[in-house]
Amino acid sequence: MKLRREPIKLITPENFGHVLRAGRRCCHSGYYAMYSSVFGGIVSDPTLMLVPIDDHMVHRGDGVFEVFKCVGGAIYNFDAHLSRLRRSADALALNPPCGWAGLRRIVIATVRVGGRRDSTIHLFVSRGTGGFTVNPYESEGCQLYVVVIKTRPPFMADNPEGAVVVSSSVPPRLPQWASIKSCNYLPNVLMKKEAVDRGADFVAGFDERGCLTEGASENMGIVTRAGELLFPELRGILAGTTMLRVMALARRLKGRLLKDIRFADITKADIRAASEMLVVGTSINVTAVRVFDGKPIGSGRPGPVFAELNRLLLRDMAENRKLRTPVF
Repeated sequence: MKLRREPIKLITPENFGHVLRAGRRCCHSGYYAMYSSVFGGIVSDPTLMLVPIDDHMVHRGDGVFEVFKCVGGAIYNFDAHLSRLRRSADALALNPPCGWAGLRRIVIATVRVGGRRDSTIHLFVSRGTGGFTVNPYESEGCQLYVVVIKTRPPFMADNPEGAVVVSSSVPPRLPQWASIKSCNYLPNVLMKKEAVDRGADFVAGFDERGCLTEGASENMGIVTRAGELLFPELRGILAGTTMLRVMALARRLKGRLLKDIRFADITKADIRAASEMLVVGTSINVTAVRVFDGKPIGSGRPGPVFAELNRLLLRDMAENRKLRTPVF
Protein backbone atom coordinates (compact mmCIF):
# COMPACT_ATOMS: atom_id res chain seq x y z
CA MET A 1 0.00 0.00 0.00
CA LYS A 2 1.43 3.32 -1.06
CA LEU A 3 1.39 6.18 1.40
CA ARG A 4 -0.41 9.24 0.17
CA ARG A 5 1.80 12.29 0.09
CA GLU A 6 0.16 15.64 0.64
CA PRO A 7 1.28 18.30 -1.83
CA ILE A 8 3.47 21.05 -0.46
CA LYS A 9 1.38 24.15 0.09
CA LEU A 10 1.96 27.07 -2.24
CA ILE A 11 1.98 30.31 -0.30
CA THR A 12 0.91 33.42 -2.19
CA PRO A 13 0.45 37.09 -1.29
CA GLU A 14 -3.27 36.36 -0.98
CA ASN A 15 -2.97 33.60 1.65
CA PHE A 16 0.26 34.71 3.30
CA GLY A 17 -1.40 36.50 6.22
CA HIS A 18 -3.54 33.49 7.10
CA VAL A 19 -0.63 31.05 6.82
CA LEU A 20 1.60 33.31 8.89
CA ARG A 21 -0.85 33.59 11.76
CA ALA A 22 -1.60 29.86 11.69
CA GLY A 23 2.10 29.00 11.81
CA ARG A 24 2.89 31.33 14.73
CA ARG A 25 -0.38 30.92 16.60
CA CYS A 26 1.05 29.64 19.87
CA CYS A 27 4.07 31.83 20.38
CA HIS A 28 5.44 35.12 21.53
CA SER A 29 2.87 36.68 23.83
CA GLY A 30 5.83 38.53 25.35
CA TYR A 31 6.77 40.26 22.08
CA TYR A 32 5.45 43.80 22.39
CA ALA A 33 6.66 45.82 19.39
CA MET A 34 9.16 45.83 16.53
CA TYR A 35 10.57 48.50 14.25
CA SER A 36 11.98 47.46 10.87
CA SER A 37 13.69 49.87 8.49
CA VAL A 38 12.90 47.38 5.70
CA PHE A 39 9.21 48.19 6.16
CA GLY A 40 9.75 51.68 7.53
CA GLY A 41 7.56 51.38 10.61
CA ILE A 42 6.52 49.69 13.85
CA VAL A 43 4.32 46.62 14.29
CA SER A 44 2.80 45.25 17.50
CA ASP A 45 1.50 41.93 16.11
CA PRO A 46 4.19 39.26 16.80
CA THR A 47 3.34 37.45 13.57
CA LEU A 48 4.58 40.48 11.63
CA MET A 49 7.94 40.68 13.41
CA LEU A 50 10.06 39.39 10.54
CA VAL A 51 13.58 39.80 9.14
CA PRO A 52 14.31 39.07 5.45
CA ILE A 53 16.24 35.84 4.88
CA ASP A 54 18.71 37.60 2.57
CA ASP A 55 19.76 40.09 5.23
CA HIS A 56 23.45 39.36 5.81
CA MET A 57 22.76 39.45 9.56
CA VAL A 58 20.63 36.32 9.13
CA HIS A 59 22.83 34.11 6.98
CA ARG A 60 26.30 35.45 7.90
CA GLY A 61 25.93 37.04 11.33
CA ASP A 62 27.00 40.31 9.70
CA GLY A 63 25.55 42.84 12.10
CA VAL A 64 25.87 44.26 15.59
CA PHE A 65 23.43 44.44 18.46
CA GLU A 66 22.72 45.67 21.97
CA VAL A 67 20.29 44.57 24.68
CA PHE A 68 19.09 46.97 27.38
CA LYS A 69 16.07 47.56 29.58
CA CYS A 70 13.25 49.97 30.16
CA VAL A 71 12.75 50.12 33.93
CA GLY A 72 9.78 51.91 35.45
CA GLY A 73 9.12 53.88 32.28
CA ALA A 74 12.70 54.92 31.47
CA ILE A 75 15.52 53.29 29.48
CA TYR A 76 18.44 52.56 31.79
CA ASN A 77 22.03 53.38 30.76
CA PHE A 78 20.90 54.12 27.20
CA ASP A 79 23.93 56.23 26.26
CA ALA A 80 26.41 53.55 27.36
CA HIS A 81 24.68 50.95 25.19
CA LEU A 82 24.49 53.28 22.18
CA SER A 83 28.16 54.19 22.56
CA ARG A 84 29.17 50.53 22.58
CA LEU A 85 26.87 49.81 19.63
CA ARG A 86 28.51 52.60 17.67
CA ARG A 87 32.02 51.29 18.46
CA SER A 88 30.98 47.83 17.26
CA ALA A 89 29.31 49.26 14.16
CA ASP A 90 32.34 51.42 13.31
CA ALA A 91 34.60 48.37 13.54
CA LEU A 92 32.47 46.63 10.87
CA ALA A 93 31.75 49.77 8.79
CA LEU A 94 28.03 49.69 9.56
CA ASN A 95 25.75 52.71 9.85
CA PRO A 96 22.04 52.74 10.75
CA PRO A 97 19.94 53.96 7.80
CA CYS A 98 18.30 56.59 10.02
CA GLY A 99 21.58 57.98 11.38
CA TRP A 100 22.57 57.79 15.04
CA ALA A 101 20.28 60.60 16.17
CA GLY A 102 17.35 59.02 14.35
CA LEU A 103 18.11 55.64 15.91
CA ARG A 104 17.60 57.04 19.37
CA ARG A 105 14.21 58.49 18.41
CA ILE A 106 13.10 55.20 16.83
CA VAL A 107 14.04 53.15 19.90
CA ILE A 108 12.00 55.41 22.18
CA ALA A 109 9.03 55.35 19.79
CA THR A 110 9.11 51.54 19.58
CA VAL A 111 9.18 51.16 23.35
CA ARG A 112 6.18 53.49 23.58
CA VAL A 113 4.23 51.41 21.07
CA GLY A 114 5.09 48.34 23.16
CA GLY A 115 3.19 50.07 25.95
CA ARG A 116 5.02 48.53 28.93
CA ARG A 117 6.92 50.53 31.51
CA ASP A 118 9.16 47.51 32.08
CA SER A 119 10.57 45.75 29.02
CA THR A 120 13.74 44.58 27.32
CA ILE A 121 14.95 46.14 24.06
CA HIS A 122 16.95 44.26 21.42
CA LEU A 123 18.58 46.63 18.92
CA PHE A 124 20.22 45.41 15.70
CA VAL A 125 22.15 47.20 12.94
CA SER A 126 22.67 44.79 10.04
CA ARG A 127 24.66 44.79 6.82
CA GLY A 128 21.33 44.64 5.03
CA THR A 129 19.48 42.72 2.36
CA GLY A 130 20.51 41.84 -1.16
CA GLY A 131 22.20 38.46 -1.56
CA PHE A 132 23.56 35.24 -0.12
CA THR A 133 27.34 35.38 -0.60
CA VAL A 134 29.91 36.56 1.94
CA ASN A 135 30.50 39.74 -0.07
CA PRO A 136 29.27 42.63 2.09
CA TYR A 137 29.06 44.93 -0.93
CA GLU A 138 26.19 43.00 -2.49
CA SER A 139 23.80 44.27 0.18
CA GLU A 140 21.51 47.17 -0.64
CA GLY A 141 22.40 49.07 2.52
CA CYS A 142 22.34 48.69 6.29
CA GLN A 143 19.08 47.98 8.08
CA LEU A 144 17.81 48.67 11.58
CA TYR A 145 15.62 46.42 13.72
CA VAL A 146 14.32 47.23 17.21
CA VAL A 147 12.43 44.57 19.16
CA VAL A 148 10.72 45.20 22.52
CA ILE A 149 9.92 42.13 24.59
CA LYS A 150 8.93 41.06 28.08
CA THR A 151 11.63 41.35 30.73
CA ARG A 152 12.45 38.10 32.47
CA PRO A 153 13.01 38.09 36.24
CA PRO A 154 16.71 38.34 37.13
CA PHE A 155 18.37 35.04 37.99
CA MET A 156 18.47 35.55 41.76
CA ALA A 157 14.72 36.22 41.92
CA ASP A 158 14.03 32.57 41.18
CA ASN A 159 17.31 31.18 42.53
CA PRO A 160 18.06 33.00 45.79
CA GLU A 161 20.55 30.33 46.83
CA GLY A 162 22.90 31.38 43.99
CA ALA A 163 24.24 29.94 40.74
CA VAL A 164 26.23 26.90 39.71
CA VAL A 165 29.09 27.69 37.29
CA VAL A 166 31.38 25.31 35.42
CA SER A 167 34.45 25.93 33.26
CA SER A 168 33.72 26.02 29.53
CA SER A 169 35.55 23.96 26.92
CA VAL A 170 34.63 26.42 24.14
CA PRO A 171 37.72 28.36 22.94
CA PRO A 172 37.59 32.10 23.61
CA ARG A 173 37.21 34.69 20.89
CA LEU A 174 40.34 36.37 19.59
CA PRO A 175 40.84 39.74 21.34
CA GLN A 176 40.07 41.77 18.21
CA TRP A 177 36.63 40.12 17.98
CA ALA A 178 35.85 39.93 21.69
CA SER A 179 35.34 43.69 21.93
CA ILE A 180 32.78 43.74 19.07
CA LYS A 181 29.19 42.82 19.98
CA SER A 182 28.42 41.22 16.65
CA CYS A 183 25.53 38.95 15.67
CA ASN A 184 28.01 36.14 15.00
CA TYR A 185 27.36 34.47 18.37
CA LEU A 186 27.98 30.79 17.64
CA PRO A 187 30.68 30.40 20.36
CA ASN A 188 28.27 31.97 22.86
CA VAL A 189 25.48 29.64 21.77
CA LEU A 190 27.76 26.63 22.27
CA MET A 191 28.75 27.91 25.71
CA LYS A 192 25.12 28.17 26.77
CA LYS A 193 24.40 24.73 25.33
CA GLU A 194 27.32 23.40 27.34
CA ALA A 195 25.90 24.92 30.54
CA VAL A 196 22.48 23.38 29.95
CA ASP A 197 23.90 20.00 28.95
CA ARG A 198 26.03 19.88 32.09
CA GLY A 199 23.26 20.96 34.44
CA ALA A 200 24.90 24.29 35.28
CA ASP A 201 23.44 27.79 35.30
CA PHE A 202 26.41 29.46 33.60
CA VAL A 203 29.77 28.55 32.11
CA ALA A 204 32.99 30.51 32.54
CA GLY A 205 35.42 30.89 29.66
CA PHE A 206 39.22 30.78 30.02
CA ASP A 207 41.93 31.90 27.61
CA GLU A 208 45.06 30.04 26.53
CA ARG A 209 46.87 31.34 29.65
CA GLY A 210 44.19 29.88 31.91
CA CYS A 211 42.74 33.28 32.81
CA LEU A 212 39.02 33.99 33.16
CA THR A 213 37.33 35.66 30.19
CA GLU A 214 33.50 35.77 30.27
CA GLY A 215 30.33 33.72 30.16
CA ALA A 216 27.99 33.02 27.25
CA SER A 217 26.41 36.46 27.61
CA GLU A 218 27.64 37.63 31.00
CA ASN A 219 30.71 39.08 32.69
CA MET A 220 32.23 37.38 35.73
CA GLY A 221 34.42 38.48 38.60
CA ILE A 222 35.50 37.58 42.12
CA VAL A 223 35.86 39.08 45.56
CA THR A 224 39.17 38.02 47.08
CA ARG A 225 39.59 37.23 50.76
CA ALA A 226 41.71 40.40 50.93
CA GLY A 227 38.63 42.43 49.95
CA GLU A 228 39.40 43.14 46.27
CA LEU A 229 36.67 43.13 43.62
CA LEU A 230 38.32 41.85 40.45
CA PHE A 231 37.06 41.55 36.90
CA PRO A 232 39.10 40.22 33.93
CA GLU A 233 41.32 42.54 31.92
CA LEU A 234 39.39 44.03 29.00
CA ARG A 235 41.80 42.83 26.32
CA GLY A 236 39.92 39.57 25.74
CA ILE A 237 36.33 40.29 26.80
CA LEU A 238 33.40 42.50 25.93
CA ALA A 239 33.29 45.61 28.11
CA GLY A 240 29.94 44.86 29.72
CA THR A 241 27.86 47.93 30.52
CA THR A 242 26.54 46.29 33.69
CA MET A 243 30.03 45.21 34.74
CA LEU A 244 31.37 48.75 34.35
CA ARG A 245 28.40 50.19 36.22
CA VAL A 246 28.80 47.65 39.03
CA MET A 247 32.48 48.56 39.34
CA ALA A 248 31.56 52.24 39.61
CA LEU A 249 28.93 51.52 42.27
CA ALA A 250 31.37 49.29 44.14
CA ARG A 251 33.48 52.33 44.99
CA ARG A 252 30.82 53.17 47.56
CA LEU A 253 31.82 50.01 49.43
CA LYS A 254 35.50 50.90 49.53
CA GLY A 255 36.76 51.09 53.09
CA ARG A 256 33.81 49.06 54.32
CA LEU A 257 33.37 45.77 52.44
CA LEU A 258 36.04 46.34 49.79
CA LYS A 259 39.63 47.54 49.75
CA ASP A 260 40.04 47.83 46.00
CA ILE A 261 38.17 47.51 42.69
CA ARG A 262 40.19 46.74 39.55
CA PHE A 263 40.77 44.66 36.43
CA ALA A 264 43.16 41.74 36.80
CA ASP A 265 44.12 38.32 35.46
CA ILE A 266 42.01 35.75 37.31
CA THR A 267 42.91 32.05 37.32
CA LYS A 268 40.87 29.05 38.42
CA ALA A 269 42.98 28.92 41.57
CA ASP A 270 42.00 32.54 42.29
CA ILE A 271 38.33 31.65 41.85
CA ARG A 272 38.56 28.63 44.15
CA ALA A 273 40.25 30.79 46.81
CA ALA A 274 37.76 33.68 46.50
CA SER A 275 35.25 34.63 49.16
CA GLU A 276 32.65 35.42 46.47
CA MET A 277 32.18 34.98 42.73
CA LEU A 278 29.80 37.20 40.80
CA VAL A 279 28.08 36.99 37.42
CA VAL A 280 26.74 40.29 36.05
CA GLY A 281 24.74 41.29 32.98
CA THR A 282 21.84 43.32 31.64
CA SER A 283 19.34 40.48 32.01
CA ILE A 284 20.58 38.97 35.26
CA ASN A 285 21.71 42.11 37.13
CA VAL A 286 24.13 40.84 39.83
CA THR A 287 24.19 37.09 40.52
CA ALA A 288 26.01 35.26 43.31
CA VAL A 289 27.82 32.01 42.53
CA ARG A 290 27.58 29.27 45.15
CA VAL A 291 29.46 26.49 43.32
CA PHE A 292 32.28 26.60 40.77
CA ASP A 293 33.42 23.37 39.10
CA GLY A 294 31.76 21.31 41.81
CA LYS A 295 33.28 23.15 44.78
CA PRO A 296 31.58 25.79 46.94
CA ILE A 297 32.71 29.40 46.67
CA GLY A 298 33.36 30.91 50.09
CA SER A 299 30.57 29.81 52.41
CA GLY A 300 28.60 28.35 49.50
CA ARG A 301 25.95 31.05 49.94
CA PRO A 302 25.46 34.56 48.52
CA GLY A 303 27.87 36.91 50.26
CA PRO A 304 27.71 40.48 51.57
CA VAL A 305 29.38 42.11 48.56
CA PHE A 306 26.83 40.51 46.24
CA ALA A 307 23.97 41.72 48.45
CA GLU A 308 25.22 45.30 48.54
CA LEU A 309 26.08 45.51 44.84
CA ASN A 310 22.73 44.06 43.83
CA ARG A 311 20.94 46.55 46.08
CA LEU A 312 22.97 49.46 44.69
CA LEU A 313 22.36 48.41 41.09
CA LEU A 314 18.61 48.02 41.55
CA ARG A 315 18.44 51.44 43.19
CA ASP A 316 20.57 52.95 40.41
CA MET A 317 18.26 51.51 37.76
CA ALA A 318 15.19 52.91 39.48
CA GLU A 319 16.44 56.29 40.68
CA ASN A 320 19.53 57.55 38.83
CA ARG A 321 18.11 60.37 36.72
CA LYS A 322 21.39 60.84 34.83
CA LEU A 323 21.19 57.27 33.52
CA ARG A 324 17.43 57.12 32.96
CA THR A 325 16.00 58.21 29.60
CA PRO A 326 12.25 58.83 30.09
CA VAL A 327 9.93 57.05 27.65
CA PHE A 328 6.50 57.30 29.26
